[in-house]
Amino acid sequence: MPGAAEFGQPGYPLPPGYPLPPQPPKKRRGLLIASIVLAVAVVLCGGGGLAAFLVLRNAETGQGAPNPATAVDSFLKAVYTDKDADKAAALVCAQANDKAAVADKVDEVKKLSQTYKTPRFKWNPPKVDEQAGERAIVSVQLTMTTGDEKTAEQQLKFTVIQKTGWRVCEVG
Repeated sequence: MPGAAEFGQPGYPLPPGYPLPPQPPKKRRGLLIASIVLAVAVVLCGGGGLAAFLVLRNAETGQGAPNPATAVDSFLKAVYTDKDADKAAALVCAQANDKAAVADKVDEVKKLSQTYKTPRFKWNPPKVDEQAGERAIVSVQLTMTTGDEKTAEQQLKFTVIQKTGWRVCEVG
């Protein structure tokens, strides 16, 4: 019969009524390290993606106008003469660049061609009313004349800002 010191050792069964000896915990370092690496990767990728979004969301592409009056004049030409929503949207600042709203305005101008007999649009040279640093207020009087000599006038005020050149941000 084996000695008492040998009971519970590998290959020697315990006598009935004795509890099993404590087992050393299984080591799961590989799983722990993999979890930490995965968590760090998710934080870095998520943080990097968020940072890129925040930096690039207001990025303006292309070159703006050299001065506030030219920005307004170019915007009016794109909307009323060229009737080109993409060209007009490229002249709008990133904060206000709602392509659907610009396209709606261009569509409205196109519908005037169907409603009125040969409408023509003209405007006086845009006038800078006030300018402070990177922000300017520009006014212009827009006139629509139809083929049957009807005339309509509208005074417009534009808020224009400068980032990568001057761009239209608001029309009032």
